Amino acid sequence: MSLPDLDLTERRQQVLRAVIEEHIASGQPVGSKTLVQSRGFAASASTLRYELAWLESVGLLGHPHTSAGRVPTELGYRFYAGALVAERAAPAPLPVDLSEATREIDDALRSTTEALSQVTSALAIATAPSVAQVDIRHVEILALQPQVVMVVVISGTGSVAKRVVAFDGEVDAGLAEWARTYLNETLTQGTITERSVRSRLEDPALDPRERAFLDAVAPVFHELYDAGADRLVVGGASRLMSELRAQDQTELNQLASVLEERAVMLAQLRTALRGDAVTVRIGEEHDDPALRPVAMITTGYGLPSRTLGAVSVIGPMRMDYARAIMAVRGAAAALSAYVEDVYDD
Repeated sequence: MSLPDLDLTERRQQVLRAVIEEHIASGQPVGSKTLVQSRGFAASASTLRYELAWLESVGLLGHPHTSAGRVPTELGYRFYAGALVAERAAPAPLPVDLSEATREIDDALRSTTEALSQVTSALAIATAPSVAQVDIRHVEILALQPQVVMVVVISGTGSVAKRVVAFDGEVDAGLAEWARTYLNETLTQGTITERSVRSRLEDPALDPRERAFLDAVAPVFHELYDAGADRLVVGGASRLMSELRAQDQTELNQLASVLEERAVMLAQLRTALRGDAVTVRIGEEHDDPALRPVAMITTGYGLPSRTLGAVSVIGPMRMDYARAIMAVRGAAAALSAYVEDVYDD
Protein backbone atom coordinates (compact mmCIF):
# COMPACT_ATOMS: atom_id res chain seq x y z
CA MET A 1 0.00 0.00 0.00
CA SER A 2 1.83 3.10 -1.26
CA LEU A 3 0.60 6.42 0.15
CA PRO A 4 1.68 9.99 -0.64
CA ASP A 5 3.39 12.03 2.08
CA LEU A 6 0.64 14.35 3.31
CA ASP A 7 0.72 16.71 6.26
CA LEU A 8 -1.96 15.01 8.31
CA THR A 9 -2.12 16.65 11.69
CA GLU A 10 -3.55 14.68 14.56
CA ARG A 11 -6.89 16.47 14.24
CA ARG A 12 -7.06 15.82 10.49
CA GLN A 13 -6.35 12.15 11.13
CA GLN A 14 -9.16 12.09 13.68
CA VAL A 15 -11.55 13.85 11.31
CA LEU A 16 -10.69 11.51 8.44
CA ARG A 17 -11.16 8.47 10.65
CA ALA A 18 -14.47 9.76 11.98
CA VAL A 19 -15.82 10.48 8.50
CA ILE A 20 -14.85 7.04 7.23
CA GLU A 21 -16.24 5.18 10.22
CA GLU A 22 -19.47 7.17 10.11
CA HIS A 23 -19.81 6.55 6.37
CA ILE A 24 -19.11 2.83 6.80
CA ALA A 25 -21.84 2.66 9.44
CA SER A 26 -24.47 4.76 7.65
CA GLY A 27 -23.61 4.71 3.97
CA GLN A 28 -24.38 8.44 3.87
CA PRO A 29 -22.17 11.50 3.24
CA VAL A 30 -20.84 12.94 6.49
CA GLY A 31 -20.91 16.66 7.32
CA SER A 32 -19.52 18.84 10.09
CA LYS A 33 -22.77 18.76 12.10
CA THR A 34 -22.68 14.97 12.19
CA LEU A 35 -19.11 15.04 13.44
CA VAL A 36 -20.08 17.37 16.27
CA GLN A 37 -23.30 15.59 17.20
CA SER A 38 -22.37 11.94 16.69
CA ARG A 39 -18.61 11.95 17.18
CA GLY A 40 -18.32 14.52 19.93
CA PHE A 41 -15.71 16.79 18.34
CA ALA A 42 -14.99 19.81 20.52
CA ALA A 43 -14.02 21.94 17.54
CA SER A 44 -16.64 24.22 16.04
CA ALA A 45 -18.58 23.25 12.93
CA SER A 46 -16.76 25.96 10.95
CA THR A 47 -13.35 24.57 11.97
CA LEU A 48 -14.44 21.08 10.99
CA ARG A 49 -15.73 22.36 7.65
CA TYR A 50 -12.27 23.81 7.01
CA GLU A 51 -10.63 20.47 7.84
CA LEU A 52 -13.11 18.59 5.65
CA ALA A 53 -12.33 20.94 2.78
CA TRP A 54 -8.59 20.41 3.27
CA LEU A 55 -9.00 16.61 3.31
CA GLU A 56 -11.01 16.91 0.11
CA SER A 57 -8.34 19.12 -1.50
CA VAL A 58 -5.67 16.44 -1.06
CA GLY A 59 -7.92 13.66 -2.37
CA LEU A 60 -8.79 11.83 0.85
CA LEU A 61 -12.47 12.77 0.76
CA GLY A 62 -14.97 13.37 -2.01
CA HIS A 63 -17.91 15.74 -2.15
CA PRO A 64 -21.11 14.44 -3.78
CA HIS A 65 -22.87 17.24 -5.65
CA THR A 66 -26.23 16.53 -4.03
CA SER A 67 -24.96 16.68 -0.45
CA ALA A 68 -23.12 19.02 1.90
CA GLY A 69 -21.32 16.02 3.40
CA ARG A 70 -18.19 14.17 2.35
CA VAL A 71 -17.46 10.53 1.51
CA PRO A 72 -14.14 8.67 1.55
CA THR A 73 -12.15 8.25 -1.65
CA GLU A 74 -10.01 5.21 -2.44
CA LEU A 75 -7.02 7.15 -1.12
CA GLY A 76 -8.88 7.98 2.06
CA TYR A 77 -9.73 4.34 2.63
CA ARG A 78 -6.06 3.45 2.09
CA PHE A 79 -4.90 5.94 4.71
CA TYR A 80 -7.50 4.66 7.14
CA ALA A 81 -6.75 0.98 6.56
CA GLY A 82 -3.00 1.63 6.71
CA ALA A 83 -3.38 3.23 10.13
CA LEU A 84 -5.41 0.26 11.36
CA VAL A 85 -2.78 -2.20 10.15
CA ALA A 86 -0.03 -0.17 11.87
CA GLU A 87 -1.93 -0.31 15.16
CA ARG A 88 -1.55 -4.12 15.14
CA ALA A 89 -4.76 -4.73 17.05
CA ALA A 90 -5.02 -8.16 18.62
CA PRO A 91 -6.57 -10.90 16.47
CA ALA A 92 -10.29 -11.40 16.94
CA PRO A 93 -10.97 -15.04 17.90
CA LEU A 94 -13.17 -16.70 15.30
CA PRO A 95 -16.20 -18.81 16.29
CA VAL A 96 -14.61 -21.92 14.80
CA ASP A 97 -13.51 -25.21 16.32
CA LEU A 98 -10.84 -26.96 14.26
CA SER A 99 -10.42 -29.88 16.64
CA GLU A 100 -12.72 -32.03 14.50
CA ALA A 101 -10.64 -31.39 11.35
CA THR A 102 -8.16 -34.06 12.35
CA ARG A 103 -5.41 -34.22 9.74
CA GLU A 104 -7.70 -32.82 7.06
CA ILE A 105 -6.39 -29.38 6.13
CA ASP A 106 -9.23 -28.79 3.64
CA ASP A 107 -11.80 -29.27 6.42
CA ALA A 108 -9.93 -26.73 8.55
CA LEU A 109 -9.80 -24.27 5.66
CA ARG A 110 -13.51 -24.67 4.90
CA SER A 111 -14.50 -24.14 8.53
CA THR A 112 -12.23 -21.13 8.85
CA THR A 113 -13.32 -19.38 5.66
CA GLU A 114 -17.00 -19.88 6.48
CA ALA A 115 -16.53 -18.45 9.98
CA LEU A 116 -14.45 -15.56 8.59
CA SER A 117 -17.12 -14.77 6.02
CA GLN A 118 -19.86 -14.76 8.65
CA VAL A 119 -17.89 -12.41 10.92
CA THR A 120 -16.99 -9.94 8.17
CA SER A 121 -20.01 -10.32 5.84
CA ALA A 122 -17.46 -10.60 3.05
CA LEU A 123 -16.01 -13.29 0.84
CA ALA A 124 -13.24 -15.27 2.54
CA ILE A 125 -10.47 -17.14 0.73
CA ALA A 126 -7.68 -19.38 1.97
CA THR A 127 -4.95 -21.16 0.07
CA ALA A 128 -3.96 -24.69 1.02
CA PRO A 129 -0.31 -25.34 1.88
CA SER A 130 1.80 -26.10 -1.16
CA VAL A 131 3.08 -29.64 -1.25
CA ALA A 132 5.88 -29.31 -3.79
CA GLN A 133 7.72 -30.94 -0.92
CA VAL A 134 5.70 -33.18 1.36
CA ASP A 135 6.34 -34.14 4.94
CA ILE A 136 4.87 -37.65 4.66
CA ARG A 137 3.91 -38.82 8.13
CA HIS A 138 2.39 -42.22 7.53
CA VAL A 139 1.54 -44.74 4.83
CA GLU A 140 -1.10 -47.39 5.42
CA ILE A 141 -2.03 -50.34 3.20
CA LEU A 142 -5.31 -52.02 4.05
CA ALA A 143 -6.73 -55.20 2.53
CA LEU A 144 -10.36 -54.58 1.50
CA GLN A 145 -10.79 -57.82 -0.43
CA PRO A 146 -8.39 -60.60 -1.42
CA GLN A 147 -7.59 -58.74 -4.67
CA VAL A 148 -8.17 -55.16 -3.48
CA VAL A 149 -6.15 -52.92 -1.18
CA MET A 150 -6.57 -49.31 -0.11
CA VAL A 151 -3.50 -47.10 0.23
CA VAL A 152 -3.67 -44.07 2.54
CA VAL A 153 -0.93 -41.43 2.68
CA ILE A 154 -1.00 -38.71 5.35
CA SER A 155 1.18 -35.60 5.07
CA GLY A 156 2.42 -33.37 7.86
CA THR A 157 0.07 -30.55 6.83
CA GLY A 158 -2.95 -32.77 7.19
CA SER A 159 -3.49 -33.61 3.52
CA VAL A 160 -4.75 -37.15 3.00
CA ALA A 161 -4.49 -39.07 -0.27
CA LYS A 162 -6.41 -42.34 -0.66
CA ARG A 163 -6.56 -44.79 -3.50
CA VAL A 164 -8.17 -48.21 -3.96
CA VAL A 165 -6.06 -50.55 -6.07
CA ALA A 166 -7.39 -53.73 -7.67
CA PHE A 167 -4.96 -56.49 -8.65
CA ASP A 168 -5.43 -59.30 -11.14
CA GLY A 169 -4.81 -61.96 -8.51
CA GLU A 170 -4.97 -62.35 -4.76
CA VAL A 171 -2.63 -60.01 -2.91
CA ASP A 172 0.07 -61.67 -0.84
CA ALA A 173 -0.45 -60.37 2.72
CA GLY A 174 3.27 -60.61 3.40
CA LEU A 175 4.05 -58.51 0.32
CA ALA A 176 1.52 -55.86 1.35
CA GLU A 177 3.01 -55.72 4.84
CA TRP A 178 6.51 -55.44 3.37
CA ALA A 179 5.38 -52.53 1.19
CA ARG A 180 3.80 -50.75 4.15
CA THR A 181 6.98 -51.11 6.21
CA TYR A 182 9.25 -50.15 3.31
CA LEU A 183 7.28 -47.04 2.44
CA ASN A 184 7.11 -45.85 6.03
CA GLU A 185 10.83 -46.45 6.52
CA THR A 186 11.91 -44.70 3.33
CA LEU A 187 9.37 -41.89 2.89
CA THR A 188 8.65 -40.61 6.42
CA GLN A 189 12.05 -39.16 7.27
CA GLY A 190 11.13 -35.49 6.72
CA THR A 191 10.13 -33.40 3.71
CA ILE A 192 10.57 -35.19 0.41
CA THR A 193 10.15 -34.17 -3.22
CA GLU A 194 8.06 -36.04 -5.73
CA ARG A 195 11.25 -37.02 -7.58
CA SER A 196 12.68 -38.56 -4.40
CA VAL A 197 9.46 -40.51 -3.87
CA ARG A 198 9.70 -41.84 -7.41
CA SER A 199 13.33 -42.90 -6.90
CA ARG A 200 12.36 -44.98 -3.85
CA LEU A 201 9.44 -46.58 -5.64
CA GLU A 202 11.66 -47.47 -8.60
CA ASP A 203 14.76 -48.55 -6.66
CA PRO A 204 16.70 -51.03 -8.86
CA ALA A 205 17.59 -53.05 -5.76
CA LEU A 206 13.96 -54.15 -5.36
CA ASP A 207 12.97 -57.54 -6.75
CA PRO A 208 10.37 -57.73 -9.57
CA ARG A 209 7.44 -58.63 -7.27
CA GLU A 210 8.18 -55.72 -4.97
CA ARG A 211 8.58 -53.30 -7.90
CA ALA A 212 5.32 -54.47 -9.46
CA PHE A 213 3.40 -53.91 -6.22
CA LEU A 214 4.88 -50.44 -5.72
CA ASP A 215 4.12 -49.54 -9.34
CA ALA A 216 0.47 -50.34 -8.68
CA VAL A 217 0.22 -48.11 -5.60
CA ALA A 218 2.46 -45.29 -6.89
CA PRO A 219 -0.39 -43.09 -8.26
CA VAL A 220 -1.58 -42.27 -4.74
CA PHE A 221 1.67 -40.40 -4.09
CA HIS A 222 1.33 -38.40 -7.30
CA GLU A 223 -2.22 -37.51 -6.27
CA LEU A 224 -0.92 -36.18 -2.95
CA TYR A 225 1.35 -33.74 -4.75
CA ASP A 226 -1.23 -32.82 -7.39
CA ALA A 227 -3.96 -32.24 -4.79
CA GLY A 228 -1.75 -29.86 -2.83
CA ALA A 229 -0.86 -27.60 -5.74
CA ASP A 230 -2.66 -24.27 -5.98
CA ARG A 231 -5.81 -25.09 -4.02
CA LEU A 232 -8.26 -22.41 -2.99
CA VAL A 233 -11.04 -22.69 -0.45
CA VAL A 234 -13.73 -20.00 -0.70
CA GLY A 235 -16.49 -19.07 1.70
CA GLY A 236 -19.23 -16.47 1.47
CA ALA A 237 -19.28 -15.73 -2.27
CA SER A 238 -23.01 -15.04 -2.11
CA ARG A 239 -22.45 -12.46 0.64
CA LEU A 240 -20.04 -10.48 -1.50
CA MET A 241 -22.34 -10.60 -4.50
CA SER A 242 -25.22 -9.34 -2.34
CA GLU A 243 -23.10 -6.45 -1.08
CA LEU A 244 -22.15 -5.46 -4.63
CA ARG A 245 -25.58 -5.97 -6.17
CA ALA A 246 -26.26 -2.26 -6.40
CA GLN A 247 -23.10 -1.63 -8.42
CA ASP A 248 -22.73 -1.67 -12.17
CA GLN A 249 -23.83 -5.05 -13.53
CA THR A 250 -20.85 -5.25 -15.86
CA GLU A 251 -18.44 -4.82 -12.95
CA LEU A 252 -20.28 -7.47 -10.97
CA ASN A 253 -20.06 -9.94 -13.85
CA GLN A 254 -16.35 -9.23 -14.26
CA LEU A 255 -15.75 -9.84 -10.58
CA ALA A 256 -17.68 -13.12 -10.69
CA SER A 257 -15.52 -14.23 -13.62
CA VAL A 258 -12.32 -13.46 -11.71
CA LEU A 259 -13.52 -15.41 -8.69
CA GLU A 260 -14.10 -18.40 -10.98
CA GLU A 261 -10.53 -18.17 -12.32
CA ARG A 262 -8.45 -19.97 -9.71
CA ALA A 263 -5.11 -18.99 -11.26
CA VAL A 264 -6.02 -15.28 -11.21
CA MET A 265 -7.03 -15.34 -7.56
CA LEU A 266 -3.94 -17.31 -6.59
CA ALA A 267 -1.76 -14.75 -8.33
CA GLN A 268 -3.53 -11.93 -6.48
CA LEU A 269 -3.00 -13.63 -3.13
CA ARG A 270 0.65 -14.38 -3.84
CA THR A 271 1.45 -10.80 -4.75
CA ALA A 272 -0.38 -9.53 -1.66
CA LEU A 273 1.27 -11.99 0.72
CA ARG A 274 4.04 -10.63 2.94
CA GLY A 275 4.58 -13.39 5.48
CA ASP A 276 2.39 -12.81 8.51
CA ALA A 277 2.01 -9.08 7.83
CA VAL A 278 -1.47 -7.83 6.94
CA THR A 279 -1.71 -6.21 3.53
CA VAL A 280 -4.65 -4.19 2.23
CA ARG A 281 -5.35 -3.54 -1.45
CA ILE A 282 -8.13 -1.18 -2.45
CA GLY A 283 -9.51 -0.26 -5.86
CA GLU A 284 -6.81 0.77 -8.32
CA GLU A 285 -4.14 -1.08 -6.33
CA HIS A 286 -5.41 -4.36 -7.83
CA ASP A 287 -3.59 -5.48 -10.96
CA ASP A 288 -6.77 -7.03 -12.37
CA PRO A 289 -9.35 -4.38 -13.37
CA ALA A 290 -12.21 -6.69 -12.38
CA LEU A 291 -11.11 -6.50 -8.74
CA ARG A 292 -11.05 -2.70 -8.61
CA PRO A 293 -14.57 -2.34 -7.16
CA VAL A 294 -13.43 -4.20 -4.02
CA ALA A 295 -10.95 -4.21 -1.16
CA MET A 296 -8.84 -7.23 -0.22
CA ILE A 297 -7.21 -7.85 3.16
CA THR A 298 -4.63 -10.65 3.27
CA THR A 299 -2.17 -12.25 5.64
CA GLY A 300 -0.24 -15.49 5.86
CA TYR A 301 -0.51 -18.49 8.15
CA GLY A 302 1.82 -21.37 8.83
CA LEU A 303 4.70 -22.46 11.02
CA PRO A 304 7.08 -20.15 12.91
CA SER A 305 9.77 -21.05 10.38
CA ARG A 306 7.78 -20.53 7.19
CA THR A 307 4.49 -19.38 5.68
CA LEU A 308 2.32 -22.19 4.34
CA GLY A 309 -0.64 -20.32 2.88
CA ALA A 310 -2.70 -17.16 2.78
CA VAL A 311 -6.07 -16.15 4.20
CA SER A 312 -7.99 -13.18 2.88
CA VAL A 313 -11.30 -11.37 2.83
CA ILE A 314 -12.68 -9.53 -0.20
CA GLY A 315 -15.46 -7.01 0.24
CA PRO A 316 -16.80 -3.67 -0.94
CA MET A 317 -14.66 -0.59 -0.35
CA ARG A 318 -17.17 0.50 2.28
CA MET A 319 -16.38 -2.44 4.51
CA ASP A 320 -15.70 -2.52 8.23
CA TYR A 321 -11.91 -2.52 7.94
CA ALA A 322 -11.24 -2.65 11.68
CA ARG A 323 -13.36 -5.77 12.10
CA ALA A 324 -12.02 -7.35 8.90
CA ILE A 325 -8.34 -6.82 9.79
CA MET A 326 -8.78 -8.29 13.27
CA ALA A 327 -10.81 -11.20 11.86
CA VAL A 328 -8.20 -12.02 9.20
CA ARG A 329 -5.53 -12.02 11.89
CA GLY A 330 -7.74 -14.29 13.97
CA ALA A 331 -8.24 -16.69 11.06
CA ALA A 332 -4.50 -16.81 10.40
CA ALA A 333 -3.84 -17.48 14.09
CA ALA A 334 -6.36 -20.34 14.14
CA LEU A 335 -4.92 -21.94 11.01
CA SER A 336 -1.34 -21.50 12.24
CA ALA A 337 -2.21 -23.21 15.52
CA TYR A 338 -3.89 -26.01 13.57
CA VAL A 339 -0.97 -26.73 11.25
CA GLU A 340 1.52 -26.46 14.11
CA ASP A 341 -0.45 -29.08 16.00
CA VAL A 342 -0.54 -31.35 12.96
CA TYR A 343 3.19 -30.99 12.42
CA ASP A 344 3.94 -31.67 16.07
CA ASP A 345 1.84 -34.86 16.28
